[in-house]
This record gives sequence, structure tokens and C-alpha cells, in this order.
Amino acid sequence: MRRLALALITVIAAWPLAAAADDYPNRPIKMIVPISAGSITDVASRLAAQELQAKLGQPVVVINKPGAAMVLGGSECAKSDPDGYTLCIVSPDTMSFNPLTIPDLPYNPDSFIPIIDMYHVVEGLMSPAEDRINTIEDLHAKAVAEPGKLNWGTLGERTTTDAFRQWLGEHWNTKFVAIPFKGGSEITAALLGNTIDGAKIGLGNMVSQLNEGKIKLLALSGSHRWQQFSGTPTFDEAGFSAYPAGPIYWGVVVPAGTPAPIVTRLHDALLGIFQGEKFKNFANQNFLEATAGSTADFVALLKKDRESAKVLVDKYMK
Repeated sequence: MRRLALALITVIAAWPLAAAADDYPNRPIKMIVPISAGSITDVASRLAAQELQAKLGQPVVVINKPGAAMVLGGSECAKSDPDGYTLCIVSPDTMSFNPLTIPDLPYNPDSFIPIIDMYHVVEGLMSPAEDRINTIEDLHAKAVAEPGKLNWGTLGERTTTDAFRQWLGEHWNTKFVAIPFKGGSEITAALLGNTIDGAKIGLGNMVSQLNEGKIKLLALSGSHRWQQFSGTPTFDEAGFSAYPAGPIYWGVVVPAGTPAPIVTRLHDALLGIFQGEKFKNFANQNFLEATAGSTADFVALLKKDRESAKVLVDKYMK
């Protein structure tokens, strides 16, 4: 009798969620974006929300929750009801680095159910146009000849940008001086002003400057060479394949406990959006690599990213 009673309790507890899944969606959905309005990821999220609204027949409202290294957005997502009416945009900061570096974080990776990978940011290794450095080989030679003299733009201590600076110094048996900035726009200004010798940031920060030749692109991330810069090697081709960090991804998750039928419906709708021509054209214009696939693919990416993040944190970010 006890087993029967427990089984009945389980069925009764699960019934409201199952019923909700059958009727989903019947009201507006919110999409939490953990960075400021106007950023590339915010624009991409709003494009996805608009398309998702058309597919699901309900409004999808973007809510920006910037700040605290994306902790605010992750926390808001984790405490939301697991009913399919909260979608959350996440990155390696949310899912990998914050759990490893922030004490008493109000969530953990298990607070979410992964839905789908959205895109990977294409990063570039840059140098000032006025500098005589034109290739990775030139930068390597100068760095080795002048250890501790080349200035490297970062986003501060214990960030992935500074971890790369340290790793590159070890990789080339030299040292770079860390010059911290508050954001990509400040690093762009420093490259334009020739006050730093190099930096690794997203290409989307400086599209016009690259096209006008005001900043040099020495190498870029991604699985292939970019059409606009076909002569520029990828990071792997430039000899950086040993760098332990994964890609700068952005993806979609929901709070843990969201019913499986809703997860599947959201994945299928978002897959159609992210693989559609409209989104792919947007991604290509903004140096984003559209990477949407199965939920299993995204789960595997998250697992691998957490492993590589631990390597970086243990060695360069403590």
C-alpha cells in the first residue's frame, strides 16, 4: 500500500506539469539576457524572440539582466518557475567560470536544462595598424626579442582575456604586460591609438575598423577562415590549438524541472530559427559562427567547456 500511495503522489504531483505541457504556450514567454541592451548578443536574442513568437503564437519578451559577470541573469533564471515560460541566454561565464570562481554562487550548472547552442563569437588576435607587426610570426619574433615590453589589452585580472595573455607568454617563452580595460570598445580605442601591441577579443567590436584597415587582424578563432579575411589564419593554423579554453558560445537554457515535452518543442522551434537564412545572415554580418544543433550536442559542449574552464581557472585565474 505504501508503494502504491507513493506512486499516486508522484503521479498527482506531475499531473499539473504534464497538463501545462499539453497546453503550452498559452501566455507570454520571457527571455532573460544577462548583458546590456544594444550588444550583439542582445540584438541576436531579440531577433530570435521575434521569430519564436511567430512560431509559438505567444509574445516573447526580452528582459535584460546585466551585471555582476552575468550572475544576475543566471540567478534570475535559476529561481524562475520551471514551466517553459522563462528562457535564458547563457555563456561560458554563466555555466563554467562563475561556478568555479564565485563563492556562494546562488546557482550551479545543474540549475538549468540545456536547450540549444546559438552561436560562437569569432575572436581575433589584433595589432595596431601603425605597428610593424603584420603576421603572427612578426608578433612572435618581437615578443621573444622584447620580453616584458609588449603591452597586451585585457579585461582585467581573472578573465579569459588575461588567461590568454599568460598562456601565450608561456607558449612563446616570453612575457606580455597586462593592460586592463573595462570593455571591447576601450581595447579598440587603445589599438587605434597604438598604446597596446596586441589583444584577443571578438571581431564584432571593431568591424568597421578592420574593414578600413585601421586595425590589423593576425589570426581568428572558429572552425574555418572567414570569407572577408581569407588570408588570415585560424587560431589552430597559427599554432594556438593547445590553448585549453573552449569557444565563446551563447546558448539557450531553461530552469531545471521544465517538462521534457516543452524542452523538445522549444528546441525544435529554436533550431529552425537558428538554422534559417535570416539568422545565419545576421550571424555572418557580425562575425558570429551559427552552431545550432541537437540538445545532446549542446550538453556535450557544456561538459567540455567546464573541463577546459577548470584548467584555466586553476592555472591563471586564482
